[in-house]
Amino acid sequence: MPDRPRYYLTTAIAYANNRPGLHTLFEVIGADAIARWHRMLGDDTRFLTGTDEHSVNIAQQAAAEGRTPRDFVDEKVRLFKSAEAALQISPDRFIRTTDPDHVRSAQEMVRRAYANGDIYLGTYEGWYCPSEGFKAASDVVETAQGAHCPNHPGVQLQWLSERNWFFRLSAYQDRLLRHFEEHPDFVEPEYRRNEMLGFIRQGLEDFSISRAGATWGIPFPVAENGESSQREDGSWDPEAGTIYVWYDALINYITGAGFPDDPAAFARWWPADLHIIGHDINRFHSIYWPAMLWSAGLQAPRKVWVHGWLLARGGERMSKSRGNFLDPADVVAAFGADGARYVTLREVAFDRDTEVSWDSFVRRYNADLANDFGNLVNRSVTMAGRYLGGVRPAPTHGSLMLAWQHALQRYREKLESFLLHDALGALWEFVGAANREVDLEKPWELAKAVKAGDADAERRLAGVLGDLIEACRLLGLATAPFLPGTAPRIAAQLGYGYPYGPDGNGGPPVLEELRWGARAGEPGRLAAAEPLFPRLDAEPGPGPSSSG
Repeated sequence: MPDRPRYYLTTAIAYANNRPGLHTLFEVIGADAIARWHRMLGDDTRFLTGTDEHSVNIAQQAAAEGRTPRDFVDEKVRLFKSAEAALQISPDRFIRTTDPDHVRSAQEMVRRAYANGDIYLGTYEGWYCPSEGFKAASDVVETAQGAHCPNHPGVQLQWLSERNWFFRLSAYQDRLLRHFEEHPDFVEPEYRRNEMLGFIRQGLEDFSISRAGATWGIPFPVAENGESSQREDGSWDPEAGTIYVWYDALINYITGAGFPDDPAAFARWWPADLHIIGHDINRFHSIYWPAMLWSAGLQAPRKVWVHGWLLARGGERMSKSRGNFLDPADVVAAFGADGARYVTLREVAFDRDTEVSWDSFVRRYNADLANDFGNLVNRSVTMAGRYLGGVRPAPTHGSLMLAWQHALQRYREKLESFLLHDALGALWEFVGAANREVDLEKPWELAKAVKAGDADAERRLAGVLGDLIEACRLLGLATAPFLPGTAPRIAAQLGYGYPYGPDGNGGPPVLEELRWGARAGEPGRLAAAEPLFPRLDAEPGPGPSSSG
């Protein structure tokens, strides 16, 4: 519906050179939870994720395997889509940089930058990482074995000297500083914003946006004489080279909003409300990308959120090239889709690097899901079914209601500040309060008193169980962005229909549903209690993958 508030969020697109690790999917799981929350709020939500498929390294890997680059990336994309489906990720579009509309979008951005006088021919000389691209001297690590990229220590750097096209980033230095000052929440967390301000103030250098001689990539649409590099037969002159992979990749965000093919869609969805990215690519998104957009006469995104990394034991960054990553298939097999989503977003802070292990995931799953939340739902439904004959009791206006109101306020504040780990923490404080209510009120003792004819105990029992059932209803809805498969199961046990679709769309505005007692007047019966989160043996699992 056009009159609904719209919300457009994206993740970085993943490099399609390998199967995905959990560290790669971390931001996608987080973005999916945020997208689901906005859908449940009633916002017209668009969530974009996908794959970055053009690079020298991919072409080299494909050749080494005797395959075409397209065949190579198609296989990797299937692995990404399969892993995301297993984690219940529900993007509105999975974009690929090989998609035809993205090719048109990237070429149009080059044409606009050229028309604006922002690209020029020059000679690039320096280091090039096949897995990442051009490297400034300050970004290269020198060791006894030679020069290395800090993000890909096992990949040999190449020294390049080639004629290509440059983008005038230096021309946008003052505008970038002014934008950061006028929009203090443009880049968050604040310490990541300060890092980018420091980089801008050091002075910005123009950067290369083409590769000479490369054939795997989007053809550069401008020839050296400034005319189109497209030939009369529709093919592209290879002498013009290809668009540099980073310039190409960033443009996916506007392609996904309808640029340039669908101006009406683009007018609705751009600028993006939120880009979620890792801190190793902050510079590209917070500095290069706004300048590219301004050059094309387009607006900068509204916010860039910079999350941290998953660190292995000892504080080393998890990565495919290091081979120390967790395989999402192992995590889903052990914890289930919802359990995998929960332990990842609860154990890993969304604003900073966090060291995790298989053991820490098992402990978190058992403590929070099996013991606390799962046990709360199971014993609440079981006791209400046993002591009240399966009739769903109504909630009261007691202490648990006040605890919920506080928890919901804190949950919203943290979730809408993208501190997803703290948002879950707020809900689990309420889980703890509800479990303490059980231990304090002892419904089993009240039930004995009821059998003995105590009328006051009968009233108290119905009230206590009514509050616990209401707590379970509210927790099921509030956790739905994080535990989308569990939410309908909780509603079914409580005798309620679940009004939201598999991606969170289609139901009533969730804030009304999250009001204590919102459905108190509806008669209903409880279903049989079913365990939600089977407890796991606290034995070491497969741990970090060794297959790279």
